[in-house]
Formats: sequence, C-alpha cells, structure tokens
Amino acid sequence: MMWNNSLDLLLVHCQGEVGKVLVGGAPDIPGATMLEKMNHINQVDDSLRRFVTFEPRANVAMTVNLLVPPCRPDADAGFIVLQPDRAHPMSGSNCICVVTALLETGRVPMVEPETVLRLDTAAGLITARARCENGRCLSVSLDNVPAFALEIGKDITTPRWGVIKADIAFGGVFYALVDVAQIGLTIAPTHARELAEAGIEIKALLADQVKVAHPDISGLTEVAYVMFRDHDADGAVRTCTTLKPGRVDRSPCGTGSSANLAVLHAKGEVHLGDRRVSRSIIGGEFVAEAIGETMVGEFRAVLPRITGSAWIYGREELRVSADDTFKHGFALSDTWGPQVGEL
Repeated sequence: MMWNNSLDLLLVHCQGEVGKVLVGGAPDIPGATMLEKMNHINQVDDSLRRFVTFEPRANVAMTVNLLVPPCRPDADAGFIVLQPDRAHPMSGSNCICVVTALLETGRVPMVEPETVLRLDTAAGLITARARCENGRCLSVSLDNVPAFALEIGKDITTPRWGVIKADIAFGGVFYALVDVAQIGLTIAPTHARELAEAGIEIKALLADQVKVAHPDISGLTEVAYVMFRDHDADGAVRTCTTLKPGRVDRSPCGTGSSANLAVLHAKGEVHLGDRRVSRSIIGGEFVAEAIGETMVGEFRAVLPRITGSAWIYGREELRVSADDTFKHGFALSDTWGPQVGEL
C-alpha cells in the first residue's frame, strides 16, 4: 500500500489502559520546550490531536502519545500526551507505554538487565528504569516529578452529595482526590459509568471552588482529574481516575498514585522508603514508592517512583488524506454525553 502521507502508531496498553505511541509521520510541533509544544497544540493548532484521538480513527477510552525529539540535552526522548479533551503534560501509564515502545523497537538501545533513560515532558524530566530480559521490557519504574499536596480536606459544595472533602495535590498534573464512600459508591466495574459521571460532575464544580497553580511550571493552573479512592483489605489503595468526556482510567494511574502518595506524605502516613500498592478498577497494579523529599516553592514534596508494566499488542498506519470528510474527527453524545457541546 503506497501512501504519500501517513502516521505510524504502535498499539500499547499499560494494565489495560490503551496508550498508543505515535512513532512516525507526525509534523514538527513549534516550541523551544516541551511545555511550549504542548501549549501550541492546546492553544494554536490541535488538528493532529483531533485526527488521532477522535472518531473515526479512535475512541474516547484511549490515549495517543506523540514522540518528540527532546528539547533538553539530558533527555533521551520526549513525548506529549494527546487525549480527546486536550494535550496533557504527563501520565504515568502512558510514560510506561512510551518507555516500553522505545526499548522494544530499538529506538533507544536496550541494556539488560536494566536500561535507564530520561524523558523530556511538559511536567519536567522523568527518569525511567526498565527491567529488561530477552528483548522484552518486563517493567518500568518512573522517577516522577516532585509531588506535593496543596490542600488536605478541602470542602467542595455539590448539589447532589452536599459538602464533600477532597485532597488537592500535584503528581504530574493536579488532582482532586475524593474518598469514594462520600458519593455512595464503591470502585468496581459495575459502577464505572456512575463513577465517570460523578467525577466529571465534580470536576466541573472545582473551577469555581479550587484555585491551583504550580510554583515552577507556568500554565499548570487547573485540576485535570478527579480520582476516587478506597482501601482494600490487604492495604492497597483502590483508585479510579475519571477523565473527560466521561470515562474511567483502566490503569491504577501513575500521576494520580503520585498525587495520593504526596497526600499521605503530607499527613505523615508515608515516610522515605515506604511503598504503597495502587490497584485499579479492573485489578491492575502499580507500586508507588517515596524515594526522596524536596520542596516545590513553599510546599513539602515527595519524590515518587511508580512501577508498572505495559505490552505492545500491535501496530497501525493511519492515512492522512486532504479530502477526508472527517479529517478533523468528530464526537457524538452517545460516548461524550452533554460535553459534546463544549467542543
């Protein structure tokens, strides 16, 4: 098949969460830093994001990670997280997908038993340690950016559940972490639709009730996600991150697990060297470890290490055709719900 213009993607999932990796054919994105490139996608030209994340080429329950040459000399590669709502600075599950794709395709040389590589992201430099054997990336440990809690037990007024409490924390993006019992649900596959709708409803209320700003990174000024929490009998934290347009993360969520680790650190419940298992709505697991402490502006921060695994399950080639009626993609309310009107 001879196409003049096409995109090459690897199909990858991390604990069930699809994080495709766009490895070839993408246009150059203007910007001197990864943050500037991400902002260009969000504020100037989002045609590539729409092409690869909207129907008819994609669906809402997935992400496409755009590989970008690093903007800093100490990084081996760079990437930007493209989701149906916008481009995001960082995602733990997607970072694990990217590392697995880079190593198993030879784009970054694999060294056994461990390969160390550094990734340039809009949230900062991420160091990844991949456990490798027989050409396979068995697991990836991410030394994430410093995570910190802004507010513990912030009151959020809701029409449906009254006043609920949320912990506001940064783990690569900003989160509102809500104990799920406050909305009368449990984190289980049978409640996925209700959890998704509740998370999106709460996120909409946060805009007027919670103000956030990263002390060192301009442009990170909104709560990106609501993550519901519960606790399993074995001590694991059960997680459910909710994403626009109204779905739940299939993975345990690396940045959300980092944000939750920061909350536990701020409460004095996690200390240097401690580990916590994060378990997703479908039972996938990450391990979150506190490997250091630092300051971010005026906030005490923890340095999180998130460990998980991803699998490459295929590849696809997308043809870019100028006369494609739906080259900018489309969205319907059967999957987007009422948020389709916000596009």
